[in-house]
Amino acid sequence: MVSRKGAIVTAIVLAAITGGSFLVWLAPVEDQTTFVVSDYEDYLDGVKNIHEVLQESIELDYQGLRDGRISPQDYSDITDVTSSQVTAQISEFVTSKPPEEWQASYISYMEAMKKFNEYIVETRVLASMIENDSSQDRVSQVIQKIEELKSESQELSKTSDESRPN
Repeated sequence: MVSRKGAIVTAIVLAAITGGSFLVWLAPVEDQTTFVVSDYEDYLDGVKNIHEVLQESIELDYQGLRDGRISPQDYSDITDVTSSQVTAQISEFVTSKPPEEWQASYISYMEAMKKFNEYIVETRVLASMIENDSSQDRVSQVIQKIEELKSESQELSKTSDESRPN
């Protein structure tokens, strides 16, 4: 037989556990992850090196697409991976919170990577156009846009270098 006192204590304990569980679910979650960087110059140099490797790699694959050595489908698969790597680098930049003297350089380089990502997307569009035998006029327009995005990315990278603190 259950004692009345034991039943009341059990009910209170269960109510406290249930109430605590609801508080965990209802409490606002503040998920602001910060990527901690202690040497902003080395970090930027590292990101720049990764970006250069990705640029060289995608450029070789892009030429392979244009020359017919890489199929449009294979190229699209390659660009998916490369684009996700660039997006990850941009996300790290956003959360690194550089000091004021590095902000201009970081922002310019982040913009360079965004333009590079747009470049990747446009080359994927070109791959789709090649696969679907689009008109030469439309292909030429996309190629021109690809070259513009590449140039803009390179200019923003130079701007980043020029705005580094001494």
